[in-house]
Amino acid sequence: MRLAMVAGETSGDLLASLLIGGLKSRWPAIELGGIGGPRMKALGFDAWWPSERLAVRGYVEVLRHYRGIKAIRDRLAARLLADPPRAFVGVDAPDFNLGLETRLKSAGIPTIHFVCPSIWAWRGGRAKAMARACDHVLCLFPFEPELLRVHGVAASYVGHPLADAIPLEPPRAAARAALGLGESEPVVALLPGSRRSEIEAIAPVFLQTAARLQRLRPALRFVLPVAPGLRARVEPLAAAHAPGVALQLLDGRSHEALAACDLTLIASGTATLEAALFKRPMVIAYRMHPLSWQIMKCMAYQPWVGLPNILCRDFVVPERLQQDCNPAQLEADVLAGLDDSAGAARLRARFDELHHLLRRDTARSATDAIAQVLQA
Repeated sequence: MRLAMVAGETSGDLLASLLIGGLKSRWPAIELGGIGGPRMKALGFDAWWPSERLAVRGYVEVLRHYRGIKAIRDRLAARLLADPPRAFVGVDAPDFNLGLETRLKSAGIPTIHFVCPSIWAWRGGRAKAMARACDHVLCLFPFEPELLRVHGVAASYVGHPLADAIPLEPPRAAARAALGLGESEPVVALLPGSRRSEIEAIAPVFLQTAARLQRLRPALRFVLPVAPGLRARVEPLAAAHAPGVALQLLDGRSHEALAACDLTLIASGTATLEAALFKRPMVIAYRMHPLSWQIMKCMAYQPWVGLPNILCRDFVVPERLQQDCNPAQLEADVLAGLDDSAGAARLRARFDELHHLLRRDTARSATDAIAQVLQA
């Protein structure tokens, strides 16, 4: 059994690594290769290119890297067509994977896409592209399969692997002990993203916010998980924008940071769902190139950007985007969140319901669906 996989960026690496566990349980001798990150490689995945090569977000930002990314996709397609795997599994990264999957499917290689693109939030026209590209889609959210079936796309709801990986009761005390934090210390986790472009655009604002908060509340402690390969970029930003702040930079360890914190200031993305599963209050913020922002605004179908708000169908946590993503606004939001214990309790109840809804033994459910595709 040999499968090819492509996972882009840190969140895709995490999702794929959780899927690999299920694949190995069913097929212990399985061989996996393609594009992946450190978590996948730790499980024996043969990464021909690192997933960070695909970690670009935003239209303008992608244009700067287009030639390099296209060259990787062309070389990967040629390799897979010359030596076909039993199937191809594209993990998220739809702008990269759907085009690749279309070429492989037309050559008779079964294609599975893990994580339905957010056609319910924006770019609904992608559903037609998915019909051409995918033999089957593994959906993280329960309402997605029916949306895809309308467009002739076979799909299964497999739950979200993070809901299986994250305990229902967050290990706050253990996480604080592991990070050297006191039980009663107020802690804010800063998660400015895992892409270089996000670090450059968002990390300075988060660090400036931390500096303002530290002046107002000297007892505050801050933790900032750093994605692999980005520490050299984050350290000078911390020195420039948050000198003297009680800030601990972590190599990865985002789950420990979320379990330990009282609140997180967090970039929009998969990490916001992780924060919700850890039942943490949060302030969601994001900045991108102004032209990319205008394009995305025009395509949006919903008023929400953050996954917790989308899934709850309400602004259960603040969203501060573009101009609203500034130190003064974020400072006010963080302070309000830290001081609202009743609101934190209500939020925990909403997030607990969400956690149970998404908990479906995803690794096994997804592997069962993949097995069905291979037997078809």
